[in-house]
Amino acid sequence: MRVEDLTKTLDQSALAEDLTTEQLTAVCDEVRELHVAALCSWPQFVPLMVEQLRGCDVKVCTVIDFPLGDGGSEAKVAQAERAVEEGVDEIEVVMNYRAMLAGDFGAARDELRAVTRAVRSRAANGGRGDVLIKVIIEAPRLDDKLSRLACLIVEDAGADFAKTCTGVGTAATVHDVELMRDALSESVGVKAAGGVRTLEDVQTLVGAGAARVGTSAAPQVLAELQALNGS
Repeated sequence: MRVEDLTKTLDQSALAEDLTTEQLTAVCDEVRELHVAALCSWPQFVPLMVEQLRGCDVKVCTVIDFPLGDGGSEAKVAQAERAVEEGVDEIEVVMNYRAMLAGDFGAARDELRAVTRAVRSRAANGGRGDVLIKVIIEAPRLDDKLSRLACLIVEDAGADFAKTCTGVGTAATVHDVELMRDALSESVGVKAAGGVRTLEDVQTLVGAGAARVGTSAAPQVLAELQALNGS
């Protein structure tokens, strides 16, 4: 595999709770050189990422209601709308998986619909291109039946991707990726994230059906591939 074939599969995450502006600026410099698909960090850093990544091919991504997903519809919508106004290209919203576990599937569905509508409307009204919406279903905390139902809700809400998990106490598995890929139509992608550290991890998850892979170690993954290719 060539490095350029892998780069647009990778999302670099910068989600340490104590992340500083100086640290994130350094990550921005790094991803500009790597040409990964997106850099994902906290909502408060969206303006900084937009400024630092202007003019390059790395998308600005942020998380919404991360990592618990139980902040409520109004808070999620407000946070998402602000991110769009500030110039984000992609958002990753955490599904209310606790509602899923409690059997309140309607609440989880209605919340995602509200967020999706708000993002699409705010992007259109702002004269911007479409903003990619990924929904983190936290599959490791759900059983297979609930994971499939979560995928159906994600697709019904009009999102672009379903993502395995937050990576906070959870990790992506081949089983979850394969199940999600099977549950979704081809119009909705699967993103794998959580515990991804090596080139082998990435290749395994892509082989299982992931179109995007999130990792905090994109530089190391790409360095592995370069070394393997002898470059």
